[in-house]
Amino acid sequence: MRWFAERGLSATGVDRSPEALASASRFGRTVLADIEDGLWPFAGQSFGVVVVTNYLWRDRLPDIVAAVAPGGVLLYETFAAGNESVGKPSRPDFLLQPGELLAACTHLRVVAYEDGFLPAPDRFVQRIAAVREASGADLAPPRYPL
Repeated sequence: MRWFAERGLSATGVDRSPEALASASRFGRTVLADIEDGLWPFAGQSFGVVVVTNYLWRDRLPDIVAAVAPGGVLLYETFAAGNESVGKPSRPDFLLQPGELLAACTHLRVVAYEDGFLPAPDRFVQRIAAVREASGADLAPPRYPL
């Protein structure tokens, strides 16, 4: 949120921790919600950028992907299978299986995807950058900087 706010962009953060939101509130709108045991707080809303890091709750993956607006971007990175060999998280519930993040983004255009090992600190991750194509035949071809 801070990164977006420093660039003059609006940001919305969601967490179930009031303490986490208290420190984030100076950077934009915050929503106190438990997205694992409660309702999805963004039903019917879409965002130009959706960023998820170090988080996996499979039941919410469709909601997260659906929250990407036409022309918007999804940036998602979290732990993957193999991480149990180097540390936490180690439970399969919290580790993406090979290709799982790609499968969740089948209705988006994948611009970049990685699945592998990163050192220091040692971790296995999957990360994706994907866009929801804007509709309209008269639009210029999209240019996604690499």
